[in-house]
Amino acid sequence: MKKITFMGAGSTDFVRTVLGDCLCSPVLRDAEFALYDIDGTRLAESAEIIGTMNDTMGGHAKVTTFLGVENRKEALRGADFVVNAIQVGLYDPCTIIDFEVPKKYGLRQTIGDTLGIGGIMRALRTIPVMADFARDMEEVCPDALFLNYTNPMAMLTGFMQRYTHVKTVGLCHSVQVCSEGLLKSLGMEDKLEGRKELIAGINHMGWLLELKDKNGNDLYPEIRRRAKEKNAREKHTDMVRFDYIEKFGYYCTESSEHNSEYNMFYIKSRYPELIDRFQIPLDEYPRRCVNQIEGWAKERDELRKSHELHHERSKEYASHIMEAVVTGNPYQIGGNVLNTGGLIENLPADACVEVPCLIDGMGVHPCRVGRLPVQCAAMNMTNINVQLLTIEAAVTRKKEHIYQAAMLDPHTGSELDIDTIVKMVDDLIEAHGDWLPKYQG
Repeated sequence: MKKITFMGAGSTDFVRTVLGDCLCSPVLRDAEFALYDIDGTRLAESAEIIGTMNDTMGGHAKVTTFLGVENRKEALRGADFVVNAIQVGLYDPCTIIDFEVPKKYGLRQTIGDTLGIGGIMRALRTIPVMADFARDMEEVCPDALFLNYTNPMAMLTGFMQRYTHVKTVGLCHSVQVCSEGLLKSLGMEDKLEGRKELIAGINHMGWLLELKDKNGNDLYPEIRRRAKEKNAREKHTDMVRFDYIEKFGYYCTESSEHNSEYNMFYIKSRYPELIDRFQIPLDEYPRRCVNQIEGWAKERDELRKSHELHHERSKEYASHIMEAVVTGNPYQIGGNVLNTGGLIENLPADACVEVPCLIDGMGVHPCRVGRLPVQCAAMNMTNINVQLLTIEAAVTRKKEHIYQAAMLDPHTGSELDIDTIVKMVDDLIEAHGDWLPKYQG
């Protein structure tokens, strides 16, 4: 029996998706699903969901639960796969702090989980926990494959790949839906079938470098024409990425609300009109958190009445990766891996990059891409600078590297002066209290 351990199983929606996908697989449905969390209520609710789904879909799996740090090692012991979906500090208090403290300094965010000051703080409180996971895994399941879904993806995955012996790949939802969403939004659905694509870069800013129809015709000339026209004539939710197509030549993987805060262009206090012009939803992530909490409470009550829960396999990579490793039948993903050997030649070797990867019985095999267009690599580097400095801060525990990461963050640095950035970082560290380790002055 294979063992799949889910770290952060209190992430109710996501544990249901990933393990529901596994239940849809004849190869994985009779595995042990080991659910781990430090919150007893959330763990019990997730176990209830997975148990109901398992019963509805044939009762093949064995579902076990492990509560608290003292049981973490047993949750991991003998695991073949470990899925990571933790959120250290949760929405309340830590996400609220990540948004409200910077707001006092005039710094606004949309999502705050990947880059920017919010992404930096989230990484600093999450890396120590993942380092503990790694130590346990090296002892009790050294051959397990660690599938990281937690943001900030490049920082956390990059830390695991550089500073632990755990076999790690970072996974996102945006690569596999990127070109489909773009073509549908431009009225080019007739080009979906048989299309060929190449995506590479970094997480949340992977570039759709090539997109061809089934006959090998380049779709980009028409995409560029339609995207520019759509941005000119109507308001819509993907205006930032369509502006990327015009200004940088290529579309990228993650949403416009995310990408509006990964640069110095769109959220600017001196140009408030940009918020409306590009339809940027400030404070979007806190709204989503509140809505998700309310939505789950309603769904939980309905589930308890019906005692039945079906699932259709999603587009998430996790179950397909596990299948490929178990069966040896190859499967291709877009994965986050260390840029070892120059997978992307014009990005640093210690950067965590997002490139096509082949999965088989031997694990994850990243594919060499070569060089990105210079402007795309330059955009990626503005983010990689922050990622590498944040990892450096987490490893050395030197506060100066937190300051430097924030100073070099494109959005933060374009809005605030250096002294103000230092004050804001100090305030954030104080506000997070015990959620952060101690840093040297």
